[in-house]
Amino acid sequence: MPRLTAPRLLRAAFAVLIGLAGAAVAAAPAQAATLTQVSSFGSNPGNLAMYSYRPDNLPAGRPVVVLLHGCTQNASGYFTNSGWRKYADLWGFSLIVAEQKSANNSLTCFNWFQAGDIARGAGEALSVKQMVDHAVANLGADASRVYVSGLSAGGAMSAVMLATYPDVFKAGSVVAGIPYNCGTVCQSAAQSKTPQQWGTLVRNAYSGYAGPWPRVAIWQGQSDSTVVPANGTELMTQWTNVHGVTQTPTGTTSLPAGTTLETYGSDVVRLYKVAGMGHGTPVDPGSGIDQCGTATSYFLDTICSAYRDAVYFGLDNTATTPPGAPTGLTVTGTTNVSVSLSWAAVSGATGYHVYRGGTKVTASPVSGTSYTDTGLTASTTYSYTVRAVNAAGEGPTSGAVSATTSATPPPGPAAPTGLTVTSVTDTSVSLSWAAVSGATGYHVYRGGVKVTSAPVGATAYTNTGLAASTTYSYTVSAVNSAGVEGGQSAAVPATTAATAACFTASNYAQVAAGRAYHSLGYTYANGSNQNMGLYNTFYTHTLKQTAPNYYVIADGQC
Repeated sequence: MPRLTAPRLLRAAFAVLIGLAGAAVAAAPAQAATLTQVSSFGSNPGNLAMYSYRPDNLPAGRPVVVLLHGCTQNASGYFTNSGWRKYADLWGFSLIVAEQKSANNSLTCFNWFQAGDIARGAGEALSVKQMVDHAVANLGADASRVYVSGLSAGGAMSAVMLATYPDVFKAGSVVAGIPYNCGTVCQSAAQSKTPQQWGTLVRNAYSGYAGPWPRVAIWQGQSDSTVVPANGTELMTQWTNVHGVTQTPTGTTSLPAGTTLETYGSDVVRLYKVAGMGHGTPVDPGSGIDQCGTATSYFLDTICSAYRDAVYFGLDNTATTPPGAPTGLTVTGTTNVSVSLSWAAVSGATGYHVYRGGTKVTASPVSGTSYTDTGLTASTTYSYTVRAVNAAGEGPTSGAVSATTSATPPPGPAAPTGLTVTSVTDTSVSLSWAAVSGATGYHVYRGGVKVTSAPVGATAYTNTGLAASTTYSYTVSAVNSAGVEGGQSAAVPATTAATAACFTASNYAQVAAGRAYHSLGYTYANGSNQNMGLYNTFYTHTLKQTAPNYYVIADGQC
């Protein structure tokens, strides 16, 4: 989001006004349970406040949902008006409500645009993760059923948590939010990125993570002028690519209040488009099971998003009998060490367990209808079954299928030679190497961890998203047409450049300093030609110089 110099304009870009008290709920709220501040929950590097809500007589081992408010809001207002308390009381789960402090951000926005707050193991992202750890250790929350939801800046931070801690959060929802690691430029305009580029931003947040990835629900008002609707589509593109499914919906459903629900893959990503809705959390006050919340500023009377999300997360506990047995169990592929399976979705199932030879191999239910069993022995036959799961438990076993792993493959291609660092910036390292006979692609390793999700076909690669003035070690391996990977090359070190020079000034001053130019009333960064907005003194941007006379917009990144 561009940081405007006038406070009123800045508030217009960020603000989600604080909600009023007085939620209408169908089930009477727990009489003694209240939203309670937790004074200590870890090192808290992001300096956030933690609040928890645990319904009366809630047993241990129940799910927990993390809530993240919008700009100028606080924990109490979001807890009161969003509708989540109703379902925590009704279906038995706890809530964590994180709260930003004005010392961190004058508008109490979560700092979703600051590199130090959106990285795994650092800043505000780590503080929220520590809240989850505290809830598991001290409040009886189930570590395998942790979810997150947030609005606006909190929605963008919800995307941060799903990207940086996919091993912690099983699913989440992003309401009027921003794709992970897009920066402030996303808020007001669509961006030109391929699905792979969007997905790579998430994959780089936890390099080497192999899944499973959390399921994601996205809510976007189609008349939102604060966070333009393109962000909903871009979030969908980002997370479908992460899940490896197409950007074409597998289902489209009409819901109340002009809402269209698009589902992707095996319901691993949802996009709710609310016609005519502006910027805010969708609520629908009333006593019905699917009604919730208080209609007030930035809590918009349309459809109850908390109900839809709670059901999507599997928190509704409405199932009284287990689901039926899966059908169509099929072996989709084998290697010398793995077997891949798929099956048909079962109505009412929230997940599936896979059994090998009668022994469960999935530590927690998988959300999709496919699974790859790894660590197997070559030239060995295995028998598999699958069982569907819902709140009532596991259903009956599917029919069994047999799969035989392939023989141990011959040695892979030779290790590449000539690995060379061809260039560096403050955030990237470019490499090249000599081609290997018989290789169809190459994998790049940084510090022994693979950074390429799929083999690259060229003999060059640029590793991005790095820290300035930092030394890294790289190796490369070759892959043949059978998918067999050879040994790794000799390592080469590479040190990124110092942080590029950054300049924060009004558009008028940037032009006067020779870092930008103006045309037809608009300002453009030299070199990148990025549109900075109107040519005047009211719009302020940070420009980062990445090459001689080449500048890029870097709001909140320097």
